[in-house]
Parts: sequence; structure tokens; C-alpha cells
Amino acid sequence: MFTKRIGTLFIALIAAAALFASPKMDKYAEKPLVIKVVETSDLHGALFPYDFKTDKIKETSLANVATLVKELRAEKSQEVLLLDCGDNLQGQPLIYYYNFVATKEQNILSKTFNTLAYDAVALGNHDVETGHEVYDKVNAELKAGPSRAGFLSANLVDEKTGEPYFAPYTIVRKGGVKIAILGMTEPAFVKNFPSILYSGIKVLDMVETAKKWMPIIQQKEKPDVVIGLFHAGVDYTYGGYKKDSVNNENPAQLIAEQVSGFDAIYVGHDHQGWDGKGYDPATKGKVDVMNPEGKIVPIYGALNDGRKIPVVTMTLTWNKKTKDFEITQEGELVDMAKYAPDETWVALFAKEIEAAKAWVSKPIGKMNGSINSRESLFGDSAFVDLIHNLQLELTKDPAFGLKPAQISFCAPLSANATIPSSADGTIYVRDMFSLYVYENWIYTMDLTGAQVKDFLEASYDGWMNQMQSADDNLIAFSKTPDGKLVFDARTNMPKTKVASYNYDSAAGIVYDVDVSKPAGSRITVKSMADGAAFDPAKTYSVAINSYRAMGGGGLLEKGAKIPVADLLSMKYVTSATTKDLRFYLTEYIEKQTGALDPKPLGHWKVIPEDWAAAGKARDYQLLYPNAK
Repeated sequence: MFTKRIGTLFIALIAAAALFASPKMDKYAEKPLVIKVVETSDLHGALFPYDFKTDKIKETSLANVATLVKELRAEKSQEVLLLDCGDNLQGQPLIYYYNFVATKEQNILSKTFNTLAYDAVALGNHDVETGHEVYDKVNAELKAGPSRAGFLSANLVDEKTGEPYFAPYTIVRKGGVKIAILGMTEPAFVKNFPSILYSGIKVLDMVETAKKWMPIIQQKEKPDVVIGLFHAGVDYTYGGYKKDSVNNENPAQLIAEQVSGFDAIYVGHDHQGWDGKGYDPATKGKVDVMNPEGKIVPIYGALNDGRKIPVVTMTLTWNKKTKDFEITQEGELVDMAKYAPDETWVALFAKEIEAAKAWVSKPIGKMNGSINSRESLFGDSAFVDLIHNLQLELTKDPAFGLKPAQISFCAPLSANATIPSSADGTIYVRDMFSLYVYENWIYTMDLTGAQVKDFLEASYDGWMNQMQSADDNLIAFSKTPDGKLVFDARTNMPKTKVASYNYDSAAGIVYDVDVSKPAGSRITVKSMADGAAFDPAKTYSVAINSYRAMGGGGLLEKGAKIPVADLLSMKYVTSATTKDLRFYLTEYIEKQTGALDPKPLGHWKVIPEDWAAAGKARDYQLLYPNAK
């Protein structure tokens, strides 16, 4: 009887609340509520109109967005909902400085976001990569700001309690309208990052998490609008995933199609830019995305570095009969280069900017001439071999407690970087962010000679084309069934089969890559670099970055045939550094008594050499048409 009375009373209260709320919303029947929704994502530290890597003006950044937001908020006939979809704590030296150097200061990300009064902020995978000490601190600082929710990520849960580690969703009110925003983070990062970076956290599938939280939000909050804020891409087939793959890296569209209740979904991670349409993997074209009831769910997403961001006009018209809102949405990707930076807003951070500038402008050494990563795409290069040298030397220094490595694996993390940035050969701290883009650690792994060879076979399969003659491409480009190059619609550049940061080469062994042969039979290892015999049956210590060691790029899985479970459990890892590789590169250069004079090690070459030279000349023009 008590339970029944309580239930009846509860229903009556809900009904009364609805009747009470209706007159408040009746004003939106004749004059609809207009909400301008603005989303940033994947800023990667581009907060100000200055590139801390190159010491040059940056055309777009959060400062341009600040101008747009100020203009939109000045228009009193509308509300503004400001969202961010993650991946902001890694990229520019500015953010690195406040993550790992000036750690006693408030992080520059939370400081800028709180000043702009973001309504909701999702957590990105590269935010996780900074480690607990950084993202936990920023989360607390965001909670102290206007949004109060901190990072949103419903699918990252406490591994002991199963409860969300971060806030799963937040409620925002605009003009009296209740907006629920569910945040999530792409789950595939567990295959790429050391588990210490997210210790105590279990990462769940995004689709299943959305299915769990939608009814909770609808029943508990009874929102007028539900928005998904997902740090994940739209093309669910990217990386070889399928529609039913668990922990799909880019399931945003799948969620829209399978989970009813979303009025709009905002995405990040893929850096593609989405203007309301989704993606059809079959036709490779844009399509409307329908939920299970046949309702269109628009998908919006920003380009990285604040270049273009979605600005959406959401119009809510109250229906007096149904006591519900009718929602229409019109959005576009707005070029932030058309907006000047908000200099008044930038001036608020003058002290923080100058401190970071002083740090990145610190000279750490000298170099004879310069090196560019472009050469790394076509063969042995001084750029990548500088990193190979460091990895091998670091593992052999007893001070670091690593297992000495005989072989090094490494790829160019930037396809077009030059160091040093100075004309006189001075190497500055900023140059380290061009030499090594990400905060990867150095690991050593025990691999057999056969696994080393097979790893390289997998790498060059994605990297280089099988040439039939000197007239063919050297680089493995994406091609249509009739053999034509596939061009990126956004950049108008030819797409490569795999990203260049997966072009792993080796040092410590001498080998040839025969591009006249089919994939899987191109590598001939002649000897160790010191002339000793190379033995496929012998176990070697290999220096490798943490991303690759955890399975990033799939080379250890596809090539060396190491199961993903063994990679995630670090079964083959024998030692690891305690800091990122960029830190050690900086120390390495600072310790040099004279100017660096990096040269290719000459440990490998592409054959037939005349074919490779002709292919390089042709492909260089395709990839770098404006290179001098």
C-alpha cells in the first residue's frame, strides 16, 4: 500500500510539474527559442594566434573562436551553447609546458575554457595520453569553472566500482530549456597507450554505453533536448572495423543509427569536419543519418586546430497540443580564418604566453645544416635516423635501467617537418616538437629475428607500392578499382594506403627492400649493423615507442603475429622509460659538445635503386607540390 501510494503521488507530481512547465514554454509557440550551438574539437593546444613550434603567427586558434562566440553572445535574441569534443591537452609546446613543466600553475586549457564559459567538454584519447596527474588536475579545474561538470566520458569507468570515472553527462539550461549532453571517448586507445596512463579505469564500448545511459537520462532528467558529444569519428570502417566490432574507434554514426533519443551528435577525433551529414562507407559519400524511428540525426564535427568549426542554428518551437518542442537544425562549417583573434581575450593570458614562449625559445644545441622529414617517406633519412640513434644509445646507458637494444624501430611522426627552425643552426626547445610530435615513451621488446623481418614486411606493405617498372609509384597510394589515385576531398592531396607515422624502418640491421616483389617477400636482412650474422631464430632486444609496442598501427599484430592480448599485457616488453621520448631527445642534444651533423645511417635501401629514384621523384611532386 505504501509503495502504491508513493508511486501514485510521484506520477501526480510529475503531471503537475508538466502542467506548471507548459505555460513557461508557451512563449516559444509564437516566438521559437533559437540556440546557436558552437563546437570546437581537436585543438591540440592551438589556443592562441601563435605557433609555439615555428615561432610564427598562427592563422586559426581558440582566439578566433573567442571572437565568434563574443559576437554570437552579443545577439540577445538567441542563446549560445558552447561545446568542446576533446583532444586539447597534447600538440602545441604551450600545452606541454603547462602539463609537465609549470605544473604548479593552473593548466592553460582549463584557464582558457573557463574564461570562455564552455558549457560541456568531452574527454579525448590524447587527453588521456597525458596521464592521470595531468587530466585529473584539469578535470578538477574545469569543475571549478562555469560548466561545473569537468570532462564528460560515460564509457570510462572505475574498474572497481563500475561507476563513471568522469561525469557521464551534464545538464545545461538555455532559455529555460533543459539540454542533456552525453559525453564519451573513443575506446581504441587502450591498444595504443600504456595502461599506467589510465590505471584504475576500464574502457567500455561506446554503442553499448549509449544504450545504457539514454533511458537513464530520459527517465531521470526528462530533458527537452539530448545531444551526444563524442570524441570519436564517423566512418566506422576506418582502421578495418566492422559495424558490429566491439570497441569500434569511430562509432558516432552507429550510435545515431542504433540508439533512439539523440537530437544531434557532435564529434571529434577524425579531424574531418562534418556539416550535418553522415558517411556511407559503400559509396564513400555523405548521407543523412536515421535513427531507429526514421528520424534524421544530424552529425556535426570540427576540423583540428580550430580551422573550421560547426555553427548550428537550433530552433525550438513549442507545440501546445503535444506539450513538446519541435526542433529544426541548420548548420555549417565556418572558416575561423575569417574571424580575427580576440585580442582582448588573448591579453588576459599575456603572462602565461610569455612564460611558454621563453621556455620554447631556450637554445639547447646547434646543428650543421638542417634536416627535413620529407625524405623519410622515400628511404633512409637523417631525420628518422637521429631518433634511431637516440633510442639505441638510450637503451645502452645504464643510468636509465633499460635493456640494451640491438635493433630500433621508428617512423616519421610528421610528414613535413624541418629542424632546426633557425637560420643559424641553433636548436631550440620548440624544434623538439617538430622532431617528435607525440608523448611516446621508449620500450624495449624481445622479438625473434623472424618477427623483426615480418614486422618490417608489414610496414613496407603499407608504405611502398609493388613497382612493375620505373614508371610506377614508389609510395603505396590509395587507388580506385581502375587504378586512379584517390584524393582527399578536404586537402585535394592523394591519400596514402596508411598514414606516414606507420612507416616504420629499422636501424641496427642492414637490409634491402625490394619493391619489385610482392608484399611479404620484400625484405632481405643481410647482417647486423656491426657485421655479425642476423639469425631469424635468435631473440633480439628491440627499441620501440610505446604506441607501436602496444599495438598501434597493427604492425606487431599483422607482421610479427603477436596477439593483441599479449601486446596489451606487455608480455614481450622488457623495460620502459619513465619520461617521454621528446624529453630524452632534448637531453641528448643538450649533452653534445659540438654541433650535431646528422647523416643517414645507411642501414637500409630500396631496390631496384633506379626504380626507387624514379618513383621518388614522381611521388615527391604529388605529396609536396609546393616544396622548394
